[in-house]
Amino acid sequence: MRYDVKTLRLAKAGQARIEWAANQMPVLEQIAARFRKEKPLRGQRLSACLHVTTETGNLAIALKAGGAEVALCASNPLSTQDDVAAALVKVHGIPVFAIKGENNKVYYQHLVQALEHEPTMTMDDGADLVSMVLKDRQELIEGILGGTEETTTGVIRLKAMEQDGVLGYPIVAVNDANTKHFFDNRYGTGQSTLDGILRATNILLAGSRFVVAGYGWVGRGVAMRARGAGARVIVTEVDPTRALEAVMDGFEVMPMAEAAEIGQIFVTVTGNKHIIRREHFRRMPDGAIVCNSGHFNVELDIPGLRKLAKSRRKVKPFVDEYTLPGKRRIFLLGEGRLINLASAEGHPASVMDMSFANQALAAEFLAKKGARLEKKVYGVPEPIDREIARLKLQAMGIGVDRLTPEQKRYLASWREGT
Repeated sequence: MRYDVKTLRLAKAGQARIEWAANQMPVLEQIAARFRKEKPLRGQRLSACLHVTTETGNLAIALKAGGAEVALCASNPLSTQDDVAAALVKVHGIPVFAIKGENNKVYYQHLVQALEHEPTMTMDDGADLVSMVLKDRQELIEGILGGTEETTTGVIRLKAMEQDGVLGYPIVAVNDANTKHFFDNRYGTGQSTLDGILRATNILLAGSRFVVAGYGWVGRGVAMRARGAGARVIVTEVDPTRALEAVMDGFEVMPMAEAAEIGQIFVTVTGNKHIIRREHFRRMPDGAIVCNSGHFNVELDIPGLRKLAKSRRKVKPFVDEYTLPGKRRIFLLGEGRLINLASAEGHPASVMDMSFANQALAAEFLAKKGARLEKKVYGVPEPIDREIARLKLQAMGIGVDRLTPEQKRYLASWREGT
């Protein structure tokens, strides 16, 4: 078996952490138990480009339990947990190509190695695998039933491919499932982003001016958690409806040009490019902390910051100090990459339980129906979404009401009103 991980000596520690995460992932475990019996993925070769974390480890194990041959690479150079990668190789026999801190050349080489698996399905977090198939490995397209996509940024890229008529096979947008973006994006990223900032800096959030760029589901979660920690939260937006929502939620809203002059901590979560640019860095006060929790580090104009800076030094792990003219210092966290995975452990396992349950069931859906689907981006079928919510509530010991026959008739009829 081919693989490329830091060292297999970390496997014992990684396996213990995978088991710890499994304790908080009851929905995925129920799916994995069924998969072991039914083998719905038998005969499928699945190449996955995901953050190599304890939660992803449990997903890969569940997919293998379902009969799939799984190969895994990282979807971000700083998101790999090396002990997890080692455990998946040594304990579970799953080929992994991921090393925390790998440079861009190695990162893309690992994508190449994952595609040498000749997949019948792809599983992406950011659409890098699909992009590589379309650009460099088009001969694989004919053998691919379909793929799944985990994150907002990836869905945006895939819809652009569909719009341009180049999408080579159907994709299920797992990110758009209610049991994914309502919970993972909001509660998971909200908590893990603050966790990453605090682990990297150990700063006090209470009383700080905390700028959140973007008020989608992730931005809502980050703003909510920052306010809960006592920060004075400022939101920047380009969408007037979302900006109005942020105002109604009690946050200050202003353009980034204004926020840059007063903010102390900046987090980008938009999925777009150069949200914080040179003109913003020039306005920031001494000691400003800047980080990103969107998928790609292009949300920050890092080349522009380097050109502005007179010097740069690493002051502690995941914290780089850029000194600008006038001795103003800007601290960049995690090289601008996902701060919740660069300096912390990513989302809590209980949140990823729902996200990865969606991934597992979307893979099963593709195995059954992928050959009949068009080359389009599809949402997760509603029955899957609702079943995951039901299983999660069941695991939490929470019951819900059911509609009575009378209520069902009322909702289905137009005849009865006031």
